[in-house]
Amino acid sequence: MKRQLRALAAAGLLVASSLVAVALGGNASADTQICEQYGSTTIQGRYVVQNNRWGTTAQQCINVTNNGFEITTLNGSSPTNGAPTAYPSVFFGCHYTNCSPGTNLPIQVSQISSATSSISYRYVSGATYNASYDIWLDPSPKRDGVNQMEIMIWLNRQGPIQPIGSVVGSTNLAGRNWEVWRGSNGSNNVISYVASSAISSLNFSVLDFIYDTRNRGAITNSWYLTSIQAGFEPWQGGVGLAVTSFSANVNGGGNPTNPTTPPPGGGSGCAVKYTPNSWNNGFTADVQITNTGSSAINGWTLNYNLPSGQTVTNAWNATVSQSGSAVTARNVGHNGSIAPGGTASFGYQGTLNGSYSSPTNFTLNGATCSRS
Repeated sequence: MKRQLRALAAAGLLVASSLVAVALGGNASADTQICEQYGSTTIQGRYVVQNNRWGTTAQQCINVTNNGFEITTLNGSSPTNGAPTAYPSVFFGCHYTNCSPGTNLPIQVSQISSATSSISYRYVSGATYNASYDIWLDPSPKRDGVNQMEIMIWLNRQGPIQPIGSVVGSTNLAGRNWEVWRGSNGSNNVISYVASSAISSLNFSVLDFIYDTRNRGAITNSWYLTSIQAGFEPWQGGVGLAVTSFSANVNGGGNPTNPTTPPPGGGSGCAVKYTPNSWNNGFTADVQITNTGSSAINGWTLNYNLPSGQTVTNAWNATVSQSGSAVTARNVGHNGSIAPGGTASFGYQGTLNGSYSSPTNFTLNGATCSRS
């Protein structure tokens, strides 16, 4: 299903999705109407089309064609400061145990030599919705449950709705300019690329968006691409919205032009200064990251291991998580960009059991940093 947990876009509130179980929808043929809440079918022997009415109890029906689908009935509506009613979509890959026929996904990003896709939409007026293209990734080759990273491409935004999180910059990908948003819905991280005007069709490299997300420190090349999806998130109205064509092709074999461990910021280096203060059963640490290279770092993730007996309890100026001894620190909105020669700092407090020592090895966006 599209949404496991969906944050209320403007208010930042968490919505519990009902996607606990998935109705796989049998083997219905094309040119078939689907009204079941999570009903699905396959087309072209390659893709899955799903109704995915996760955000409302009102009826929604789609008419599935050999090339896509059209929304034919949509009785529900949602406030524009909250989550949408549904995500009817067509996808390639695996999503909540439902895998498209013969898919080679999940596949590790480092093993992808090319990933191309094309999409065509038909829009309607007088409705509030976005035309959304989703790319899902996870650290493991996951075929069920929540993926940790969602890339959203908003090809058309109609009405007073907005992506999860906040604006962190802009970029040019697939020959177009995009406003970039970043946030979390409480279940997975989300980076959204919002078009400045409606795009009715797009033929592009999926890797462009995956690599941009990676370069922002959100994933690494060891993560897995699990599914590619295209459809609509309707809030109010939307009958007549249609995906008129969809294709996706992901090829393995690896990409020699895309190193498994890219330097942060696409060619720069890094240095880390770690300043601790410890007492009997606790400690604090101030961490300063310096961009020692010649290009800007846009979005960063710092990884390192804490010595035994140290546990992080709270942090500031970064989102810090700990699993065993492994610590992951991700930038927040105001310090995600580090110019050449510039710095970004964060800190945290922790508990201490035993004698104190500092971590020694740090990697930024997958690249090893020197100590300063």
